[in-house]
Amino acid sequence: MVWLVMATEAVPHGSKNTTYTNPILPGWNSDPSCTFVKEWDNTFFCTTSSFLAFPGIPVYASKDLVNWKHVSNALYSPKQLPELARNGAQSEGIWASTIRFHKGTLYLITSYVSWIGGWGPKILLFSTTNPYDDSAWSDPVHIRNPANDIDPDLFWDDDKVYMSVAAGIWISEIDISTGEATEPFKVWNGTGDRNPEGPHLYRKDDYYFLLIGEGGTETNHSVTIARSNDIHGPYEGHVGNPILTAKNTGNYFQTVGHADLFQDASGNWWAVALSTRSGPEWEVYPMGRETILTPAKWEKGEWPILDPVHGKMSGPLPPKNKNVPGKGPWQGDPDVVNFEPSSELPKHFFFWRPQPQPELFTISPPGHPKTLRISPSRANLTADDVFEPTVEGLAFVARKQTSTVFDFSVDLSFDPKAINEEAGITVFLTQFQHIDLAVVNLAPSPGSKPVPTLRFRVEASGKPNTSIPAANIKQIPKSWHSGPVRLSVSATRHAEYAFSAAPVSQPKESIVLGSASAAIVSGGSGPFTGTIVGAYATNNGGEGSVPAYFSRWRYTDVFQEIDADTFVPA
Repeated sequence: MVWLVMATEAVPHGSKNTTYTNPILPGWNSDPSCTFVKEWDNTFFCTTSSFLAFPGIPVYASKDLVNWKHVSNALYSPKQLPELARNGAQSEGIWASTIRFHKGTLYLITSYVSWIGGWGPKILLFSTTNPYDDSAWSDPVHIRNPANDIDPDLFWDDDKVYMSVAAGIWISEIDISTGEATEPFKVWNGTGDRNPEGPHLYRKDDYYFLLIGEGGTETNHSVTIARSNDIHGPYEGHVGNPILTAKNTGNYFQTVGHADLFQDASGNWWAVALSTRSGPEWEVYPMGRETILTPAKWEKGEWPILDPVHGKMSGPLPPKNKNVPGKGPWQGDPDVVNFEPSSELPKHFFFWRPQPQPELFTISPPGHPKTLRISPSRANLTADDVFEPTVEGLAFVARKQTSTVFDFSVDLSFDPKAINEEAGITVFLTQFQHIDLAVVNLAPSPGSKPVPTLRFRVEASGKPNTSIPAANIKQIPKSWHSGPVRLSVSATRHAEYAFSAAPVSQPKESIVLGSASAAIVSGGSGPFTGTIVGAYATNNGGEGSVPAYFSRWRYTDVFQEIDADTFVPA
């Protein structure tokens, strides 16, 4: 990393400390990697893991480390990674990445993980000279993975390029054009804790520094570091390890680990890492692993010192600057989506796996302007044993939950005919953990004609022995039949999701259908991801084909919890 070696010569100026709050990328933004690109107008770029979400591999840009814009998705076409659509486990997909800049090009290296056919992560290298445009990202170069492991790092050392991967740590020299890799050499196994992973190499003060995560991505997570005069080793572990952790503390921000280090234009050092807002109990954390920022000090010849992670912190931030190109949304912007004719789905919307039937989704179809038409998929959100996502997919579109307290609503026009036709909204962690409110065509009694019915229901098979509320079914009042129904969900300060419905014409007639604990969508079958909210339609395996028309999509972050029972405006 030539720029990194040069940047260490800079002397940090006396920047005044400014207060900011964590997480800087709230919601499901795990395994962060960031880099600073002086050549591109002093811009920071970060990426996070995306697992089965598609489009995936989000890329965020910032000028001030506080205001972040979602500028592109490196994984934007199903052709880039067709196997992502396969029906594997809920935690498969795109795992941790590393993002780096070298000689005019931004590179992003990552691993696709699947247990179909046995363990064998695929290493993928994407690149671009325009990170503000999805289509400017290259198709991936497949890098040989002789160590057969995850969390690839990318490191330039003069005219050589190295890749390090987890569980070793193993390093190979690679050819970024052909994907060839030398047989790996093992350099450091960490301090002895389990799961040495998430490696990043840095060259500073004639040392090679190796930063890794240890302890697993739970409450024993930590960040450790070693150094050597030779990239091949031997590496000396820092006696002050771990240099960042929340283990054995009562901190609200837990599971801190999987860090990356970078500098700003003034030479100040910073670290990003993942963390969950759960407290040491680690029971309720629906947004999963989020991205935090912490100041660092790295004096010449010394080891880096990182500040412990808290919700409210201060550091020598760059001046506020929102002059970032690109059409994507800023982190924290509300969704005010009206599905205007000729518009596209916003950049932060995604599907659960690549969508093999894009015709299921149509914006402003004839006769229904300013709506998103979702035609029903055969499979519902949980799916069944014959579900084949490479062929049929789910008629489900979503965005991340990005605040502790939020409000989400859509207006639904739906006139089901066949029994069990369904359309609604969901708070979703995995296909086996989600909380739904829908209009479903149900028969009030055996043999009777089905009628549109409101149904609140929880799926929690991905987290056995979890207490869940009973389903609630309520026939839609006849007075509502003349127009669309507004379906709403709000996350409360008490870690619950409250679902309600109302006729759009008479919002005061709102009916509360049910509430459910955020613990239901914490962990379980989704230990690496976080909650998303969205809209769906399904015929539940029946004969129905009536589409649902969603309009007036609204999502608003309200409050962030930055310490136990301490909330600040989002």
